[in-house]
Amino acid sequence: MRTRNLFFLFSILLNVVLIFILVARVRNPIIKEISDEQNVDFAQNSTVEKSGEVIGEEIETKEEQAIVAKVIDGDTIVLENGKTLRYIGIDTPEVSQGTECFADESTEKNKELVLGKEVRLEKDVSETDRYGRLLRYVYVANTFINEILVYEGYATAATYPPDVKYSQLFKEAEKDARENSKGLWGKCEESKEGASEVPEVLKTGGEAANTSGNWNCSTNTYNCTDFTTQSEAQNVFVTCGGRTNDVHRLDSDKDGRVCESLP
Repeated sequence: MRTRNLFFLFSILLNVVLIFILVARVRNPIIKEISDEQNVDFAQNSTVEKSGEVIGEEIETKEEQAIVAKVIDGDTIVLENGKTLRYIGIDTPEVSQGTECFADESTEKNKELVLGKEVRLEKDVSETDRYGRLLRYVYVANTFINEILVYEGYATAATYPPDVKYSQLFKEAEKDARENSKGLWGKCEESKEGASEVPEVLKTGGEAANTSGNWNCSTNTYNCTDFTTQSEAQNVFVTCGGRTNDVHRLDSDKDGRVCESLP
């Protein structure tokens, strides 16, 4: 009798152990599945959050803004912070050392366009010229000041590498102004003469300076964009009489050295 009771008790304990093992096996996959689902959800949420940060990120494009405090001439201004700024890619008649034809008109037009106004400044390659003047393209709202001065005949295109981003635009604007006799093209004889076709000798490129003195020294025919090197431009300047006969206006700062931006 005692043996039967022991066997019965042992059977119960064995059944309890088996049930416990069975329950444990069934429960572990469920817990693991729940844990895996939570990990997946967390990973997905992390991805969404990260993706949201990238998509929502705004890249700020900082634009230079300034107020024009003074207009020196048709292509040079002074900003409210005291810095002098020279317009890139254009040239207007000089008002210093003898007022050139249409210089006053170009200066007044520049005042009309920018004086006292907020301007947006765009840099090309160079920060400043050798005189420390800022070199910039200038905008008032949607008006491109450099271009409009050329297009309306208050300035000519003047390309000085490496700042050539809009050189073709300025050349096309000048062509339109010249063909329609706008501004200085209708008033200044030297500008009309300077618009004549470039002599064939110049079209030979770098060899032109070494061929002979066959240059046109009587009318304004060349600008710095017509030469490949500074020495070539200097040769023409000297051949035509230097400072005493700078008919081509190559020495804009009157220091005897022309087209200083050329290599």
